[in-house]
Amino acid sequence: MRRPSFIHLLFAGPALALLLVALVGATLEGAPPTAVVRATLDTVFHILDDQQLKAPGQLPHRRHLLEEVIAERFDYEEMSKRTLAAHWKPLTQSERQEFVQLFKAFLSDQYAARIEGYAGERVVYLSERTVDGYAEVRTRLVSDKLDFPMDYRLTNKRGTWFAYDVIVDGVSLVMNYRSQFGKIIGESSFQELLHRLRDRRVKEEKVKT
Repeated sequence: MRRPSFIHLLFAGPALALLLVALVGATLEGAPPTAVVRATLDTVFHILDDQQLKAPGQLPHRRHLLEEVIAERFDYEEMSKRTLAAHWKPLTQSERQEFVQLFKAFLSDQYAARIEGYAGERVVYLSERTVDGYAEVRTRLVSDKLDFPMDYRLTNKRGTWFAYDVIVDGVSLVMNYRSQFGKIIGESSFQELLHRLRDRRVKEEKVKT
């Protein structure tokens, strides 16, 4: 994937990576869906390519930067509604808010963990389709060892596009977690789902510290 030319003119390092995270959030208002996806992925791959951030002592900081980029560009409320489906409507406002925050932490960590393993892949942008405030950006992730589709579904909020689902090789992230979470709720309760997400968050925080 080709990076923006200005990146090559700057010195790499944690300070630059933090600046790029801020720029992604600050410059994408009014941008078309593909531009939003491209800018976000450019930032993610730049962080992954940064040699200083690959140093053992910088790995927790690198993970934090990746999570920040991901959190900035996903609409977690929309994702939560679609993931819980029929289980969303009966929830109280406080239950909804807590689930959104726990789900955000969970997904940011999961996505960051997956992309940390990427090495040398590039993104091929195939097409963009926009209908009534929703969009789908079709891409392929390509390297010498792999080639598979990765499509992003986005919604427009206040003039800015945010992702609410990622379809990897035909598998929807939202549908995957809808099945898993629905099973937990069906076999136990929504409160049990919250308990598991809370417990996982506590364990992840301990690992990071």
